[in-house]
Amino acid sequence: MKRRDFLKTAAAAGAVATLGGCTREQIEGKKSFHTSRGRRVTLKIATSWPAHFPIMGTGVERFAKKCEEMSGGSLRIKVYPKNILVPALAVFDATSSGQIDGFHSGPYYWKGKNPAFALFSGLPLGMVASELKGWMDYGGGYDLWRELYAKHNLYPFMGGNTGVQMGGWFRKPIHSLADLKGLKMRIPGLGGEVMAKLGVNPILLPAGEIYTALERGTIDATEWVGPALDIRMGFYKVAPYYYTGWHEPGSILELTFNKARFEKLGQEHQAIIRYAAEAMTTEMYHEFMDQNARALVKLKEAGIKIYDFPKEVIEAAKKAVGEVVEEQSRQSADFKRVYASMEAYYRLIKPWTDISEAKYLSIR
Repeated sequence: MKRRDFLKTAAAAGAVATLGGCTREQIEGKKSFHTSRGRRVTLKIATSWPAHFPIMGTGVERFAKKCEEMSGGSLRIKVYPKNILVPALAVFDATSSGQIDGFHSGPYYWKGKNPAFALFSGLPLGMVASELKGWMDYGGGYDLWRELYAKHNLYPFMGGNTGVQMGGWFRKPIHSLADLKGLKMRIPGLGGEVMAKLGVNPILLPAGEIYTALERGTIDATEWVGPALDIRMGFYKVAPYYYTGWHEPGSILELTFNKARFEKLGQEHQAIIRYAAEAMTTEMYHEFMDQNARALVKLKEAGIKIYDFPKEVIEAAKKAVGEVVEEQSRQSADFKRVYASMEAYYRLIKPWTDISEAKYLSIR
């Protein structure tokens, strides 16, 4: 054997010997970069929205397309609108039990299961979308959310944010706090509990039933989201008094999976879902901003005026938020812990928000 050939053979043997003493994870980093290659997976996700519902429904459809594209077709997510696989407000239980693989909805719908879940949508008169995202990512929000959802065999991601929601559509104008007494209003979550403190009778209805209830007088008012979706629902035809919002300053939407099912996915498929959900959250928020602006023009052209709630209503609402938080914290250790985390981050972020965005907007 020539000296050059001997050196090549020796080097190769040495490399093999060196690698032979390593684990697979040491060689490849953590796991094989292609653990999901050749493994085709289909996940079924149900939503709480009608088929092709603008922004929220179409946003989930784009999420599914991104997952398939990024995975080279190995990860397919089939999206089913409400009532196809399960009813709109049954998606939590259906995913928890493994009947379906995941769902897209809003955490505040499940406050009956755990009062703390409502906080993962946000807090009336609390943090806006950008602040809530900071809390989720850097202030411990995600850790708490996933810890509490794990008890239901669920693994959540943020799946969008509506931004500031409008205060709702009313059949009659609100001139004072007295005008809210006995009012029947479709409003979910903690906003509904605050409104109850103001004398309102909060009612939870899925999207498809709201217009009919408002038209027939079964309810006197409804909040929904904002101009982009509200105008499509036609609320202005039967309840012409449209109020600015405070009860949902930046509502988080969720993309939640069956935990056991998610953990069985390959590493790449998990990462694809994670970053596709991040993209959906960003896109959905900015699409709401754009579409709300465009729809507001149309509402004004239709003669709809925008009203602010009287100052006494807002002051009463601020007091009521504190009462609701105090009551819920006494009744639920989970609520108390999640609220403490949220409040700590609010105290951290608010001074910066005040001298940056808030100050700039006041100057503008």
